[in-house]
Amino acid sequence: MERKAHQDQIYIEALLNNDSRVLNKLYAKYSGKIIGLVTKNSGSYDDAQDIIQETLITIYHQAKEKNFILTCPFDAYFYLLCKRKWLNKLNKKGIKAVTILEEITSITDEQEILASETEIFEKRSSLFEEKLIELGGKCKELLDLAFKIKKMQKVAEMLGVTYGYARKKKSQCLGKLTKMIKNSSSFNSLTTL
Repeated sequence: MERKAHQDQIYIEALLNNDSRVLNKLYAKYSGKIIGLVTKNSGSYDDAQDIIQETLITIYHQAKEKNFILTCPFDAYFYLLCKRKWLNKLNKKGIKAVTILEEITSITDEQEILASETEIFEKRSSLFEEKLIELGGKCKELLDLAFKIKKMQKVAEMLGVTYGYARKKKSQCLGKLTKMIKNSSSFNSLTTL
């Protein structure tokens, strides 16, 4: 099914292109609700700023890696993501949110789906990064270079190894990384979408 971009896709494009004019507009238009949400629920202004930044970074990474298409108004999507992120932080601290009132009463299934997709993307990315760090050593170095540079001939030259060895080692390292990810306790919860 082809997804039709909402007119608010301009905010996604602004993130991708680092368009400060549009990003400033986005911040001015949507940050007030998030600041209110966080400060009314055991958080500070700085906590709200952190939530806003973390959410925008997540959206940016998803848009960059997955060619994300926004199919609903940015307002509800952004609010849902920030709200969920803040509730998760409160939950980790053992604090119950008591005053969350839905300022947006008409949250659609589409907005819920997009927010869930973004959350799962963020969790998958975090799991990948966590396991890549655990992998460590030469495998991590090789995979980091391979992901950044893409051309294995160049990676082999940078590491001072043959092209054939670099390709074989990359395959082995990816296999090990994949196994680590699949054996993770959180992996199954991330494959439901």
